Amino acid sequence: TLAETTPHTTMPLIYAFVSRETCVLAEYTQFTGNFNTVAIECLQKLTNPEPKFTIACDKHTFNFLQSNGFTYLVVADEAYGRQIPFAYLERVRDEFEEKFADKGRVSPAHSLDRTFGPRLKSHMEYCMAHPEEISKVAAVQRKVNEVKDVMVENIEKVLERGERIELLVGKADGLANQADIFQKKGRQLRNKMWWQYCRMKLLVLLCILILAVVIFVIACFTGGRNCVKKN
Repeated sequence: TLAETTPHTTMPLIYAFVSRETCVLAEYTQFTGNFNTVAIECLQKLTNPEPKFTIACDKHTFNFLQSNGFTYLVVADEAYGRQIPFAYLERVRDEFEEKFADKGRVSPAHSLDRTFGPRLKSHMEYCMAHPEEISKVAAVQRKVNEVKDVMVENIEKVLERGERIELLVGKADGLANQADIFQKKGRQLRNKMWWQYCRMKLLVLLCILILAVVIFVIACFTGGRNCVKKN
């Protein structure tokens, strides 16, 4: 079991760290478990991983973001998807590289727990409290359910074989853009159909008006009659 949690506790984001290669500089979690060990083994076993990749294990996802020599990890509940965990990692990366990058390149293991550990906690709490704000297209994401489009390798296979595997990077940004384009095209199509409907109604009304005029003329002005002329 990866973690020991309190019964009925829901924690979408569970564990996070910042590392330099396999040297963990700062970490945060409220739970006990072997997340750190599993994550480090993943980094050691995988060859040339993508900058962003996800590995599934025991109903959890290990979401990695690599940038400028540092690795950022967050472990999440598998049902939580990919978009918010990676949004969390990007927030952590932006702050760390702005304020701690120079120190992180020479610091020993866990030397930044006190200074950056609370920031890992703060970002985690904010992302879990404001999921729709963090996710730019949260409403669209719920409909598209991009989790099914991200293939992840089973962690046991990675650790047992040690073979090179291909991981498909989370496609949250691409799916969000596609969803936006789909919505825009949908609105354009609705507007076009509405205008066509209005033109059709106007055409029908015009035909009815012309027909009424023709009937009136035939009824009033044929056979020497003149309905308009006063007696």
